[in-house]
Amino acid sequence: MPGAGPSRRAVLAGGVTAAASAWLLTACDAGHTARDAVAAAPPGSVTLALTAPPANLDFTTTSGAAIPQALMGNVYQGLVAVNDDGELVPALASAWSVDESGTRYTFELQKGVRFSNGDEFTSATVKFSLERVNSDAWTNGLKAGMAVLERVETPDPLVAVAVLKRPSQAWLRSLATLIGAMFTPSAVTGLKGAAVGTGPFEVTSWKTGQSLALTRRADYWGEPAASPQVTLRYYADNTTAVNALRGGAVDAVVGLASPELVTPFEKNADYRITQGTSTGEVVLSMNNQAAPFDDVRVRRAVMYGVDSAGVMATAYDARGTLIGAPVPPTSPYYEDLNGAYPYDPARATALLKEAGVYGSTVIFSVPDLPYAVAASQAVASDLTKVGLTVKITVQEFPAVWLQEVLTTHNYQMSVIGHVEPDDLLTLLSSGYYLGYDGARVASIAARADAGSTEEFVAGMREVVRTAIVEDAAADTLFLLPALSLMRASLQGLPVNSPTTALNLSRVVKA
Repeated sequence: MPGAGPSRRAVLAGGVTAAASAWLLTACDAGHTARDAVAAAPPGSVTLALTAPPANLDFTTTSGAAIPQALMGNVYQGLVAVNDDGELVPALASAWSVDESGTRYTFELQKGVRFSNGDEFTSATVKFSLERVNSDAWTNGLKAGMAVLERVETPDPLVAVAVLKRPSQAWLRSLATLIGAMFTPSAVTGLKGAAVGTGPFEVTSWKTGQSLALTRRADYWGEPAASPQVTLRYYADNTTAVNALRGGAVDAVVGLASPELVTPFEKNADYRITQGTSTGEVVLSMNNQAAPFDDVRVRRAVMYGVDSAGVMATAYDARGTLIGAPVPPTSPYYEDLNGAYPYDPARATALLKEAGVYGSTVIFSVPDLPYAVAASQAVASDLTKVGLTVKITVQEFPAVWLQEVLTTHNYQMSVIGHVEPDDLLTLLSSGYYLGYDGARVASIAARADAGSTEEFVAGMREVVRTAIVEDAAADTLFLLPALSLMRASLQGLPVNSPTTALNLSRVVKA
């Protein structure tokens, strides 16, 4: 998220959708159980298995990917959205334009839109929702993406004009995230247990930590949802979720973080596996402020000395994408940088000797997540071959790793997946756990954000080349796949995950 500082939400807890947020669950809809929600589902309903339950339903005050995953696009909507290919498309705004100054965005709003409680959606709603993000009502750290907004004008009920403090290319895309969600003023109390939106579904059952039932709205302003109801059921782990699929309790497992579990289903015609791109970059971090990684030659040696393809094969059954930098292919400024640091053990050894650290020992602080532990073992093996002795220390996640690595930066080397979309500038910000000198790219990023679309893309690519290619700030090992396992009869489940939202509007049993 451009301009954001350190954020716990930026680190991926379980591989695809789990987030580093506290699991403090609040009871809601206590009169219903997960079984009740499924039993009452109308014919044609779909049940999906996930492993990261929302702590509550309020993403305005609660960090984490689980809440927007379930609600954004399904219950809450923004003026714009991001499609499965990462492209910006109309949502509650049918069209938009920006003036020559780059600071006035005019949105033409969809007609006949109402919230699930009957409230009308107008430009006044847009003003209330966007300006509220900058108030104390919002405490989610992602609100920083709205800081550039000065005010919203309402010249017509179906026209909203957002006035920015300065030009910002990143701002429009941020409206497709949770900070762009539209709220009706009459329903912003009790958000932890209720959700009133303009989307194709409404929440009809919510059992904290167990299930969330989304029922198709008959009065939806757009194309109705394909299924009468979609129930999200939450399981303790991927194995339990896959067993539920095998036993007929669910129709699909979304966001599998244990790729080996899909192997038995690969030749079974009753099931289908989809593998797309996500925003989960597995980053090998080297503390730029701690020896020996305060020397760019050592960081470059690691990047030459680690076989990313081999690490991906070991850690994720070769399922994933080699991207060379912490920018996924669905980003508008993605650039294939795999060739910047080809696997070259001899060059790695030469750099270590040049830096005077050949034969040194480094501590590898690793969260106790299966993919991270497996990746660390492959990395350690590679680095041992080029002249670094690596001592792996496995730390409890989230408690110990978040404190030692993310918060206090008491580490030399680590590895974890970062799931937050558009998180490049967060990773490179001064004060973040990578220890990179963000001033090196801050002016480049600011200039890019204030420029044209073409200048934004070119500028952000310059940021990546400066920080990753020239400065070797961190090594992006691979991009986690968006991996789902489902019954062959299930259609419409998104393949890619360009945002944290899971679009359920087209999910249907064939």
